[in-house]
Amino acid sequence: MGYFVYAIYNIIKNKIYIGQTRDMNLRLRLHNEKVFKSYTSKFDGCWELIYLEKQDSRKLALIREHQLKSYRGREFVKNLIDNSRVAQR
Repeated sequence: MGYFVYAIYNIIKNKIYIGQTRDMNLRLRLHNEKVFKSYTSKFDGCWELIYLEKQDSRKLALIREHQLKSYRGREFVKNLIDNSRVAQR
């Protein structure tokens, strides 16, 4: 089945969250229902999936999550947001 590394974005607050999960649909729903009493539950608005990448194991997913949370990884994710805004115009 594998794991997914993902980035979600809150357009109202201009916030990004990066994580990993086995079930992306469930995880996104839980973020939007504010089930997790953590970072994503602090902000109003809806979280949208902006990046998804499959990994073969949780270990690989955690490694990739860490990479995306680095400075270069966050720049990569921010470019996804900027490019999608340009495409919507």
